[in-house]
Amino acid sequence: MTRLGYGEQIRRWRVEKYKEHDSLMNARSSDVTVITAGSKAEGLTCFYESDRDFLLVVEGILCVEAGISLHTIPDGIGVYRMDTCAYSGHCCLLLERRARKRKEVIHNALCDNGQGDILLSSSLLLDEMSSAYTSTDSTVVIHERAGPSLPDSSGELHSDRVLALRCYCPSILQRWASRPRHWPSPVLVQKVVSLGANVTAVGFKESEFKHMEWRIGFNTGESELVNNLNDTQAKVYVMLKMIVKDVLRPSKKEITSYVMKNIVLWQAERNPQNKFYAQSFLHWLHDGLRALRTAIVTKQLSYYMIPERNLMAASGLTYRQQSHWVEVITDMMAEGPWVILGLPKIRMAIVASPEPMLWYSMKRMELEMLLLEYLNRMLPCYENGLLDKSNAILQEIRRRIGEIRMEIKLRMIEEGCAVNGLTDIIHRMLK
Repeated sequence: MTRLGYGEQIRRWRVEKYKEHDSLMNARSSDVTVITAGSKAEGLTCFYESDRDFLLVVEGILCVEAGISLHTIPDGIGVYRMDTCAYSGHCCLLLERRARKRKEVIHNALCDNGQGDILLSSSLLLDEMSSAYTSTDSTVVIHERAGPSLPDSSGELHSDRVLALRCYCPSILQRWASRPRHWPSPVLVQKVVSLGANVTAVGFKESEFKHMEWRIGFNTGESELVNNLNDTQAKVYVMLKMIVKDVLRPSKKEITSYVMKNIVLWQAERNPQNKFYAQSFLHWLHDGLRALRTAIVTKQLSYYMIPERNLMAASGLTYRQQSHWVEVITDMMAEGPWVILGLPKIRMAIVASPEPMLWYSMKRMELEMLLLEYLNRMLPCYENGLLDKSNAILQEIRRRIGEIRMEIKLRMIEEGCAVNGLTDIIHRMLK
């Protein structure tokens, strides 16, 4: 798995480079803060392996839980009171105080509930954002809205942007922080608490009022937790995600990688850290599969941050899917160590000759590190929407990328492989 791009070194490099990219992006705007989320923020996917998820956090607005005094919040900030609804982890937002700086998309999403309260509609706000979402970059293609996300693409790079508002909910975070646990450490617990929360424009799927509801999330805190998993725990998480994608293959997100993340976080919290080491990998993989099977059978899995919220609720799982997937997982568990051979990436890495595989791994890692560095070096070189390609460092990175592509192409030709083009080599290497 290390040779396939899931080792500790490249994982840490990705995390730091995506954080650096966020900082560079946010230096250019004061209205919205961009935060990389999901697998990219966790450093657990290669450059082209999955979409890059962004949170677009609207500045100048704060959502607060009941009991928080408005006098403690600086003037000029718009304040919304979180009114908890019937579904745990979700809320409605009641306007308490307007922001000094009016934001048209926010204003147009306000509505009266008929009882004298003004609510911020998640559905209306998404409509407003969708119609207002454009790009100054001619290479970026804007796609149709998918649920709460605003997808776009530039070549092989695909992004999902989700609108979010800052949320101050100390009671929820303190309930999480005060749980008895083996992990994370008290220092890390306090860091997660300090990172706070957000609400995103997603209602509960089966709710009658889902168009008004928002979902409470802890994206930055969860990324920090995953980044502090040890090497064995991180690889169990990656392997579980591979199993869902390549073996179970859900068609409508009945099971998501987010479910796998929560299974691994519960594993880490409930067991001593010294039990997670390289030789125990298969034990914890089986434990994770067992937890997944139970979640499928019972349609129940507690959200790690808010246990009252059931991640399997409204998953759309049918009885036929339950029966089939339980059978598949049971068979996989019975296979013992051979279970990993059912995963195409792992199987190819195992059957490959050691020397070519090591060479490929080193080239792949260097290529990705160069691309991540190029991504960050490129941002300050944009002026009026155009990239200044004369920058010496950018030129050197491009030169080295060209050398690596040519080395790979020549080796592929020597070994009798088909070569479709130099650009195609990068996409295939980093997918």
